Amino acid sequence: MNSLQAKYPLVIFDWDGTLMDSIGRIVSSVQNAAKSLDVPVPDAQAAKSIIGLSLPTAIATLFHDVDESLHPELVKCYSHQYVELDTTPTPMFEYAEDLLVNLKNAGCLLAVATGKSRAGLNRVFNSTGLEHLFDASICADESQSKPHPAMLETLLKDLAVAKHQAVMVGDTVHDLQMALNAGIDSIGVTCGVNDAATLTKLSPIAVADDMRALSSVLFR
Repeated sequence: MNSLQAKYPLVIFDWDGTLMDSIGRIVSSVQNAAKSLDVPVPDAQAAKSIIGLSLPTAIATLFHDVDESLHPELVKCYSHQYVELDTTPTPMFEYAEDLLVNLKNAGCLLAVATGKSRAGLNRVFNSTGLEHLFDASICADESQSKPHPAMLETLLKDLAVAKHQAVMVGDTVHDLQMALNAGIDSIGVTCGVNDAATLTKLSPIAVADDMRALSSVLFR
C-alpha cells in the first residue's frame, strides 16, 4: 500500500523547463535559426521569454520587428535546428521520473499541457519512455496557445475532473497565467525560465526550486 497521499487527483505538467531541462537547446536553436536567415539574433533572455508559447506565436512575438513573410521560414528553421542540428543535451530533471511514478502510484491522474507540437511531444515521449505514465496530453498545435485556458479546459473535460481537483505545474508565467485564466491552482518551478519572484506574481499556491521540493508540495 502506498503511504504517500497526493493533494490533487489531477496534476498537469508543462514539459520544457518543468520536467525536461531543454531550455538551453531551445535558446540556441532560436538563435541559430535567426543567424541562418540573417535577421537580428535575440539574446538568451529574450529567447527564454517565449518558451511555452506555441511555436508560431513564439516566433511572431520574438521577431515582431522582422518582416512577417519571414516568420514561417523562421518556424521551419527553428524546428530543423532543434530536431536535426542542435546537440545540446535535454535530460529530464533529477528526480522528475521518480516524482511522476510516485504520483501515479498514489492514484493521481497525470497530464501534459505543452507548447510543443504533437510531433515534438511524441519524440520526447519516445526518447524518455514516459508516455505510459500520462493519462492525457495536449499540445500547442491542437489548441490555443498559452496563456489561453483552452488546453486546461480540454484536459479537465476529457478526464472528467473538476477545477478544484486539478493543479498546473510550470516554469513560466505563461503556464501560471493559463492556470489563472482556467480557474485552477498552480505551482511554479524555478528550474526553467522564470525565477520565484516573477512566478509569485501569478499567485501560485507554492514555488519549488527542484523536483524534490515540488514533491513536498504535491503530497500530504
